[in-house]
Amino acid sequence: MTRAMVLFAHPVPESFNGAVHRTVVETLTKRGWDVDDCDLNAEGFLPVLTELERRGYHEQPANIEPVREYVDRIRAAEALIMVFPVWNFGYPAILKGFLDRVFLPGVSFALGEDGKVRPNLRNIRKLVACTTYGGKRTRAILVGDPPRKCVTRAVWHVCRPDKMRYLALYDMNNNTEPKLKAHLDRVRREMEVL
Repeated sequence: MTRAMVLFAHPVPESFNGAVHRTVVETLTKRGWDVDDCDLNAEGFLPVLTELERRGYHEQPANIEPVREYVDRIRAAEALIMVFPVWNFGYPAILKGFLDRVFLPGVSFALGEDGKVRPNLRNIRKLVACTTYGGKRTRAILVGDPPRKCVTRAVWHVCRPDKMRYLALYDMNNNTEPKLKAHLDRVRREMEVL
């Protein structure tokens, strides 16, 4: 049985991102996957990297103690599905904080003697981001689309998955019901072949 960690990072469960989240979880569950549904807001995840945590950032394995539960969960997963909105051309603070606090040395990466980052989450064989943008794709491109690059470069690099998908719905400020439904159908189809 394949285990997926679904990271959901929207504070409003009835939002469109909430519908995407439910679609992901329901589709994978129907397929028989073991789904670790990690709703960061509902779980009360604290996104702030404290001074003490930063000072001990490179002290392995003690650096994982404040977030051991989340480290254990991500190490147990074979797929990572991130569901989040893009706000101000970035991740919501809670998701950024998750990456800051959980993607630690010895967890998501190892530093070689040459100072280079080596991938350390090789258990993640499938990586998917399901996200929404308020503006059009053109606006995201004009500012460099940081969330897309973070997922497809930084998160991808520490996992090196066999399969990677970035499912974005743009122009949320103007989308109609048919476009929203079409996107949920797209997410469902992607989860059916993941």
